[in-house]
Amino acid sequence: MATDSAAAPTAPTALAVPARGTQSFPDAAPTTARVLLYSDDVDTRATVRRGVGRRASKDTAFIEWTEVATAETLFNQIAAGGYDLAIIDGETAKVGGFGLARQLKDSYFDAPPVLLLIARQQDAWLAAWSQADGVVPHPYVPEDLADAVAGLLREAPGS
Repeated sequence: MATDSAAAPTAPTALAVPARGTQSFPDAAPTTARVLLYSDDVDTRATVRRGVGRRASKDTAFIEWTEVATAETLFNQIAAGGYDLAIIDGETAKVGGFGLARQLKDSYFDAPPVLLLIARQQDAWLAAWSQADGVVPHPYVPEDLADAVAGLLREAPGS
């Protein structure tokens, strides 16, 4: 008489499904990139926001913009942390953006990458002195802004 050696069927195991909104995909881009935009000129800030849009490229996160118009607010926001990129207008009055970028890099070990907006291509050497990670010269072309932001967001730690 033959015996059946097949094991008895077992109940299916339940799959652990994370709660809605908590699922993590380690290789996926973060859903939001926090970008700090500093300029004392509201029109410059609007031009940058419109040029980059809600997302710099298909492979980068959606952008959460924080706009600031004073150096003090810029440093308070950087000290609070959590920014993936800082965009600084090199042509700000009172406190120049080149010096602010340099001070930010010298003062904060974990400073975000800095994209410096410059008025003239000849100011690129000042941008290098300021330790900026990227530069976009005036006039601010939307494609150039978006490409520069996307490139720096891709290189940012945690991206």
